[in-house]
Amino acid sequence: MQGGIPTTGTKVDFILDGINKYLLALAKEQIKLAFNQAEKEVLDLHQRTAEGIETARLAGKQIGQKPGIKLTTKKSVAAKDIIQKHNKSFDGSLNDVETIRQAGISRKTFYKYKRELLSGTVE
Repeated sequence: MQGGIPTTGTKVDFILDGINKYLLALAKEQIKLAFNQAEKEVLDLHQRTAEGIETARLAGKQIGQKPGIKLTTKKSVAAKDIIQKHNKSFDGSLNDVETIRQAGISRKTFYKYKRELLSGTVE
């Protein structure tokens, strides 16, 4: 709240200055209350989520992905296929950087897939 009530250049400015300071303090307090309320809402949401997960767990529901199962996507299958066909490690003609560009994946993902392919645990 920058502007406030404009001053007039007379003795009334003393009163207007006080009103402006009061309005600024009031605005700061309202902002603080709004942030405190938002923080309380987030904490309540976290609490309700944790309680829901615990209730589901006690009811015997599977929470999250089952242990030992890997997520396989069309993109990962296609990228692994490109790596196997074109990378020099698998008798292809492209080096690692060129293969990364060809597959359209990140460097970290490339080396993860390459490690899986070399170890023979392809999914």
